[in-house]
Amino acid sequence: MLNVVYRQLAIEDCERINDINPSQYIKNAWREVNGKRQLVKIDYLDSDWANGYEHHFNGLKETIISRGHAIGAFDNDNKLIAFVTINREFFGDMHHYVLLDQLFITLEHRNKGIGRTLFLKIVEIAQEWKADKIYICAGSAEETIAFYYAIGCKEAVEINKKLYENDPRDFQLEFSV
Repeated sequence: MLNVVYRQLAIEDCERINDINPSQYIKNAWREVNGKRQLVKIDYLDSDWANGYEHHFNGLKETIISRGHAIGAFDNDNKLIAFVTINREFFGDMHHYVLLDQLFITLEHRNKGIGRTLFLKIVEIAQEWKADKIYICAGSAEETIAFYYAIGCKEAVEINKKLYENDPRDFQLEFSV
């Protein structure tokens, strides 16, 4: 039986994201078609880290260095099987948002509640920081968006232009804390 241990990640844990299998088969993704967002069949296997391993490694490291928060989920063998990061910098005109920067669960341990647990732990951190909302730039895969909606996220009221322009296909979501 899987016994998951959750704990805050430190700089020396960053390389442990190598333990995670980030691959994802994407059957359908949300795309803008004729001015309307709809599911489109794409049949794509993303076998590596989106934007590359270095991008995620450096992002994790930067979050920790800049007083953000990172939490890892470890299996029975103390292997990192998932992690989540939230950045401490506030943004927004109408609300005080903080960014959920990364949330990854290794392929072998998806759909076991680990992502939900990590998300709820980050919500507690955002509450301690007195944030109003968590902002999420979610990849457009059908399963990814379904996950965020299932845990109570909604489309963002206030769009962060810089984050949106990074990848206009991403869903700009928010979660009220």
